[in-house]
Amino acid sequence: MLAIMLRQSWRRNVRRKSLAVITVFLAAGLISALLAVSIDIGDKMARELKSYGANILIEPAGQAALPALFGERSNPLAGQDFLDENELPNIKDIFWRNNIVGFAPLLSGNVVINDQTVGVLGTFFSQPVNVPDEEDYHTGQRIISPYWQVQGEWPQEPVIEGAVVPALVGKQLALQNHWTVGDSLQLTGPAAPLNLKITGILSSGGDEERQLVMPLAAVQTLMGLPGKVQAIRVSALTVPENDLSRRARENLEALNAEEYDLWYCTAYVSSIAHQLEEAISGSAVRPIWQVAASEGVVIEKIQLLLAVVTLAALVAAAMGIASLMTSTIMERAKEIGLMKALGARQWQIMLLFYLEAALSGLLGGVLGCVAGWGLAKAIGLMLFGAPLSFAWIVVPCVLVVSVLIALIGTWFPARRIARLYPVEVLYGR
Repeated sequence: MLAIMLRQSWRRNVRRKSLAVITVFLAAGLISALLAVSIDIGDKMARELKSYGANILIEPAGQAALPALFGERSNPLAGQDFLDENELPNIKDIFWRNNIVGFAPLLSGNVVINDQTVGVLGTFFSQPVNVPDEEDYHTGQRIISPYWQVQGEWPQEPVIEGAVVPALVGKQLALQNHWTVGDSLQLTGPAAPLNLKITGILSSGGDEERQLVMPLAAVQTLMGLPGKVQAIRVSALTVPENDLSRRARENLEALNAEEYDLWYCTAYVSSIAHQLEEAISGSAVRPIWQVAASEGVVIEKIQLLLAVVTLAALVAAAMGIASLMTSTIMERAKEIGLMKALGARQWQIMLLFYLEAALSGLLGGVLGCVAGWGLAKAIGLMLFGAPLSFAWIVVPCVLVVSVLIALIGTWFPARRIARLYPVEVLYGR
């Protein structure tokens, strides 16, 4: 009997039922799209925010910073501690290896060009690195420093032995010495001379604009330090800090075993830095908090905005359903009075309306999931140039929310059913 009444109700009230389905559909489509975006927005935004640069710095444990000035024609790095270049692949061998976007080692010093002392910086640009389980892995400044602007061409790596070394010249240094792309220079370093060719002019907004930037191996040869690096910049995808990560940063020993495991197995910048320190012998690893903190703040604000919009969609949909159901009850007052007069119980009548609402919510939710999938793809293409992945966990969540929206919207008008007296309704009062 209940199924027959539901079928007849839908057949006779197609227009109002369609409006209810459309209301839920619009809300479900927006909610499913926002849920899909909020699930994937963390990684996508984290990758976009990598334009800020590396967020972790690895240095020798006994060397906090480099000397500002070096003596001319002497090896300025003789008394310093260094990291071993052979340990660079260990960066991609930690628990959070897939969160490491890239890294670039650094080695700097002074050389002489035409009786003028000039600073040089050795690094990776897009250097192939032998990393386990990752074929053709390349890393360097082109990956971790997308804000570097090069007028000309990037140096090609690896450098062929015996060939002229390609290099970038900082913008300020180029203006000072009137160097342009294509110029050849002869460098005299503490250990060996070197010929190089300028392939591009670098604009970075940092100290690199006053240096010659060249492949790491070339600077190691100039300085007489084969296989040595002074520091490593690492760019990693991280999650925003919370109370646990702040406590770990203040005093790691204060965490109990459960808290330590949770912190260690979460991609906080502090936990990734801790694992890198375990992987690189003789190193001191510290997050670059100006970058790491700004990433977390931006992602948190975006996720809060998505939550507010989702809540607004829920409230608007529930109010729309409530309005539709109220008008439906007013139109069907005589039908309700007749059912009561024939012996229908209060809960049976309310169950009928709740089932009608649940079916509307379910149908609108299914259609909304399809629309939300397309909307999430479109948002990804517009904002990030790549479609966002649609997590299938969104589908059951949206279906449940859609049915709840319909039921909540029906709750208030359904209460009015209890106030309808059969005699008054049937008499048109």
